[in-house]
Amino acid sequence: MLSELRIENFAVIERIEVCFHGGLNLLTGETGSGKSIVVDALDLLLGGRTSAEMVRTGAERARLSGLFAIPKDPELNVLLSESGIEPEDGELWLEREILANGKSRAFVSGRPVTAAFLRQLGRFLADIHGQNDQQMLFEPEAQREILDQFAEAAELLDQVRRAWRQWDACRRQLSELEQREKEKLKLADLWTFQQREIEQAAPKPGEDAVLEAERRRLQNVSRLRELAVAAYDALYESPESVLAGLRAAGRRLEELSRLDPSFAEPSQTLEPARYAVEEVALALRDYLSGLEADPGRLEEIESRLAVLDKLKRKYGPSLEEVLLYLERLREDLAALESYEERQATLLRSLQELEQAYDEAARRLSELRRRAAGRLARQVEEELRALAMEKTVFEVELIEGERSENGLEQVRFLVSPNPGETPRPLEKVASGGELSRIALALKTCASGAAVADPPRTLVFDEVDAGIGGRAAEVVGRRLKQLAASHQVLCVTHLPQIAGFADHHYFVEKQMTGRRTAASIRKLKAAERVHEIGRMLSGEKVTPEALRHAESLIRICAAQETSLSKLD
Repeated sequence: MLSELRIENFAVIERIEVCFHGGLNLLTGETGSGKSIVVDALDLLLGGRTSAEMVRTGAERARLSGLFAIPKDPELNVLLSESGIEPEDGELWLEREILANGKSRAFVSGRPVTAAFLRQLGRFLADIHGQNDQQMLFEPEAQREILDQFAEAAELLDQVRRAWRQWDACRRQLSELEQREKEKLKLADLWTFQQREIEQAAPKPGEDAVLEAERRRLQNVSRLRELAVAAYDALYESPESVLAGLRAAGRRLEELSRLDPSFAEPSQTLEPARYAVEEVALALRDYLSGLEADPGRLEEIESRLAVLDKLKRKYGPSLEEVLLYLERLREDLAALESYEERQATLLRSLQELEQAYDEAARRLSELRRRAAGRLARQVEEELRALAMEKTVFEVELIEGERSENGLEQVRFLVSPNPGETPRPLEKVASGGELSRIALALKTCASGAAVADPPRTLVFDEVDAGIGGRAAEVVGRRLKQLAASHQVLCVTHLPQIAGFADHHYFVEKQMTGRRTAASIRKLKAAERVHEIGRMLSGEKVTPEALRHAESLIRICAAQETSLSKLD
């Protein structure tokens, strides 16, 4: 539901702010006052095409914004979630800015979005029916939704969609398996060679690091011996060794502690140092006893490291990566052996899922066929009441490929004039006719047990070319729709205006040398005066005011009758 609309520097509108409400919101005013401009602004806010001509003369940009209370719809929740948009208290603030060069920017709750996203979002928020906007009613998807709603096909459609998703997932899985298999068969010989090469080398994790360390020792035996001997002498062997010095220091400390017992404890701390030096010296002696040159072992290590380096260059930067690659090779080669079995399993599943889909889709098709005729007859009855007595309306089901929405596409055909072949809506209907057809369709669909989620329905020129009883019927239909949706309607007819829950007056005023449109909600007395003007013209007579009051009472009485019938 549209709660608030702000328009700034758009066409002849300098700045307006208007709050709309639930129920039937009617906009009236003199011809050319700017009523349809409000509808055009709302259409742009929901992703319509922009142009530089829309910006008010002398302004740098036009700004449009609206506050919408969003319906509870799972698809809408997914759309918002995928776009990272969080509604606040169940509301979204939409903004659109049109620059003087024709470019535009859009935001939803402060987040930049594209015009295409606004159009996606608009499907859940509003339907606009008028002569200047892109009609959602022209879209095959919208027509299918209307037929399915009328047929009360939601549960069966959900079954078809689940079956299609399962069948399509299995089909893609089989296709990917077969594609991978073709690629794998080309690589099978290479994989076998690579597996054999790695398995023959039999690398072990960390083996190269161990061999590198051993190679360094064998390449530097002389230097290692020299360093070890020097260290052993310095610690243990020479008369000036560290151990000899520690022993001499120990004897003196022992004599010191006998003369002064208070130094006994510090004297004892030297013992661990002497033991540590002895242990290091013994380790050096053992190291020297095993340290010898081995040219044969060095050659063997060099050869092994060359093999390991080759594996790492070909299959991974480390031996661990090489071993992981070997595991993948084994898995891929094993998968080649089990391909036929997996293919047969998927083919059986695909056949079963296809049968399940076809069964559900055929039941949906039959439900649609039965509903199509009923919908066409009911729409024609509605159109006769809306002064389109000779109109022929048909619902065509076009067989197509399997899809998540069933086996056929839906197309509405219309012939407004006798003798003409029914043709698609966008090729035949004028703005006013289209608005009345949309009104008839919405009226028929709203009678279904499961109606579509509430949203804003906008009708412009719905009263074009009608009057008298037909106008009254239009008013009653709009009132009926307003029980489950928010309805915004531009009208020139007092018979329709009498049904308003909220009545808005649009007018143009001169400010200095500029013309600016304004809009305001009418109070009860103002409403009587406006309907009186619609009845009598520029001069509002007392008789016109009495007639207006009577018309409002009659509409209210009819509203009460409709409520009791409901």
